[in-house]
Amino acid sequence: MEKCKNYEKNLKDCTCTYEPCSRKGFCCECIKYHLKNGGMPDCIESLKKKPQRTQRKTLNF
Repeated sequence: MEKCKNYEKNLKDCTCTYEPCSRKGFCCECIKYHLKNGGMPDCIESLKKKPQRTQRKTLNF
């Protein structure tokens, strides 16, 4: 995997609890992986549970 320009920030903010995960910090790869396997990563799931107050977000699956 190529290193993302936001890798350090992504890694700091990552909510993944799977310790040997090779996609931590690589959000694009993580989201692609979960979509391919019929799921969503925890960071996206948490947006559905607690939407931001400043901006309305719509997630359709």
